[in-house]
Amino acid sequence: MTDDKQKSSIPNNQQRVVFCDFDGTITVEETFVAMLKHFAPELSSQLMPEIYARRLSLRSGVRQLLESIPSECYGEIVEFSRGRLMRPGLLELLDFLDERKVDFAIVSGGLRVMVETVMGDLVHRASVIYAVDVDASGPRLQVNSEFEGDTELVSKVRVMGQHPAQEQVVIGDSLTDFNMALQASSVFARDRLAEYLDEQQKPYTKWDNFFDVLESLSQKWN
Repeated sequence: MTDDKQKSSIPNNQQRVVFCDFDGTITVEETFVAMLKHFAPELSSQLMPEIYARRLSLRSGVRQLLESIPSECYGEIVEFSRGRLMRPGLLELLDFLDERKVDFAIVSGGLRVMVETVMGDLVHRASVIYAVDVDASGPRLQVNSEFEGDTELVSKVRVMGQHPAQEQVVIGDSLTDFNMALQASSVFARDRLAEYLDEQQKPYTKWDNFFDVLESLSQKWN
């Protein structure tokens, strides 16, 4: 359990800000989804298809899943997160952004503790982290999200509104990034997010790892 607020703040009205999803974007696999399936298997099998089909909101579905998990599993969730692989090129992208004084905001619809555990020493390279906190003091986990929205536990569009910039870049992979991607100046999309954006005819750049993002931004900004 953590009572930490946002790790730091980003000054307003910058020229550029990069907003990056965590689960399935920074991580090679969808760590948060895997955790939910592991600790709430039966409910996950019922709710996950409804969430992906957009018949059930992320806010409702993910809350139900998290709050079904006994608090005694909190330590196991942390251990479950350790050693998860991150996509190649993240360090190089962070170095590139630092050189240009462009902030890198991690915006996750999953648990903050999982983000911090997976990121390890790199967690301090993020300018700010938005994610879901949980209270494990009761019999079951209780969700606490400062930026809860109408349909999301973490409203990524609300988060973007905290950091106005001339250019807002989004990097993502799935449904949790969809609304954020629609609002972005430019989008790097893969997997389900690319499919959703195709449906909306929203332009995006396909990517596989962070070296792709680095190369594209380097060409664009130079």
